[in-house]
Amino acid sequence: MDKDLLEKIMGQVSNELGIDKKDTECCSSNGCKRVDVTEFVGTAIGDTIGLVIASVDPMLVDKLNLGKYKSIGIIGSRTGAGPQIMAVDDAVKATNTEVITVELPRDTKGGAGHGCLIYIGADDVSDARRAVEIALDVLPKYFGDVYSNDAGHLEFQYTARASYCLEKAFGTPNGKSFGMVIGGPAAIGTVLADVAVKAASVEVVGYASPAQGTSFSNEVILSFTGDSGAVRQAVKAAIEVGKKLLGALGDEPKSTTSPYI
Repeated sequence: MDKDLLEKIMGQVSNELGIDKKDTECCSSNGCKRVDVTEFVGTAIGDTIGLVIASVDPMLVDKLNLGKYKSIGIIGSRTGAGPQIMAVDDAVKATNTEVITVELPRDTKGGAGHGCLIYIGADDVSDARRAVEIALDVLPKYFGDVYSNDAGHLEFQYTARASYCLEKAFGTPNGKSFGMVIGGPAAIGTVLADVAVKAASVEVVGYASPAQGTSFSNEVILSFTGDSGAVRQAVKAAIEVGKKLLGALGDEPKSTTSPYI
């Protein structure tokens, strides 16, 4: 792709996300701690840490399946996964980077689900760092429709235009609308999946349960695509039902930050 055109596209996406290209200090917006280590970029909600490696040791390049890349950005967390994937999806839209891998380790800190490990490849380490900074900066938004109480958690995500991280993680068509509903315990997630597909005309992209497509976590995950309005309608219908069902097991589920859907 022409370099000027690429810069124009990345600039438009950054403007859509409300990100100032000069604002590379992720700590200013999410209160992360500063660490005097070259590889450290910042931290964010969900016990999320952002790191970079300017030049991965040649002995590890093949082991990490990095392909042509030697510079990588790394997003890792103890809780979440969905929000981090959404945030990295935004980040690769706005930078000259590529998602290499998305892994969902079993990690039940604060809920019934996963943590995450995401590698972002770049020809230049400054691009990798910028992608990590953007992901950390927008991450609180995607925790807005994560709800929890002592009994479990609910997660809902939506975007009108999926990009490469969502494609890598869930197989969703690049450039199309994407929706996701998650419920833990898995029994609640099963009902939410049914509610979502009945609420609007959507196409199921993926389904995961404790023994199918997850790291044996106690949740059901449904991802889907379709017309933007229909996908949003399906997600919103699941939110309403999910909060009632999880609330029956404990206190009213609360948003982690502020709902965005």
